[in-house]
Amino acid sequence: MNSELAEEEMRRALFGDGEQLEQDNAPPVQKPLADIVSTQSAKTAEKKKVTKPFTPRLRVTLRVGNEFEGKTYEMVHEADTLSTLQAEQEATKVARKKYRFVEVVSIKSM
Repeated sequence: MNSELAEEEMRRALFGDGEQLEQDNAPPVQKPLADIVSTQSAKTAEKKKVTKPFTPRLRVTLRVGNEFEGKTYEMVHEADTLSTLQAEQEATKVARKKYRFVEVVSIKSM
């Protein structure tokens, strides 16, 4: 074999015929960056809506009343959290708006 190949022969060996070489040199048409970003963000927004079907919830049962050692009522509050402390504080805060005495009976996951 001939160890010295002409430049054109090397190009043909690497890239093929000259017609393909001209097509390869043409820069590909690119979309503006803003169009690409907006379509991707719309797709990810759709995925986020679909991927959140489950909401963690806790059911807090309270015993409430306005008289000390008087008549009491049972109240149920549903909190959208996994933290029992946060659910208890949220339920107590809501109950204190209407009742003076509040006692937490139980906290259960739903």
